Amino acid sequence: QYLNNPYGAFSDYLDQTAVANTATVMRFRTTDFANGVSVVSETKLTVAQSGIYNLQWSAQFNNNDVQLHDVSVWLRQDGTGPGVDVVGSTGLISIPNSHGGLDGHTIAGWNYFVTLAAGDFVEIWWSTNNAAVSIQHIPAQVAPVRPSTASIIATMTFVSSV
Repeated sequence: QYLNNPYGAFSDYLDQTAVANTATVMRFRTTDFANGVSVVSETKLTVAQSGIYNLQWSAQFNNNDVQLHDVSVWLRQDGTGPGVDVVGSTGLISIPNSHGGLDGHTIAGWNYFVTLAAGDFVEIWWSTNNAAVSIQHIPAQVAPVRPSTASIIATMTFVSSV
């Protein structure tokens, strides 16, 4: 079945943590919009139609340590078993240290083009060199009033047939 212009938008509103120097998959527990793209098992961004897709993501990183720490983020794509790391997909981010009694924060994100067959998935993985770094949601704030921040957001849109 051809799903004209498949897309999906997914997010998470819980903090996500990792053990230092351990590959950890990002989780998406909220589906904001979906047409032919879905999340399976909270991690697998799965397409119903073959094609080239634009995957965009962002995450709100938090560091509660007095030292700056690094995070790596990369893709795993459908393969035998749990998926295969996508060569060349890793990005490295330095998360600011805590300062003046406040945690260090940075929001990072970028996009990838991925080729997927119908039923294939892609996952976003991360690791940090120190467990003081987490992916953090931020509740609604006051002074000034502003809405909450999702810990992670991802969108996937169909670009072209292969």
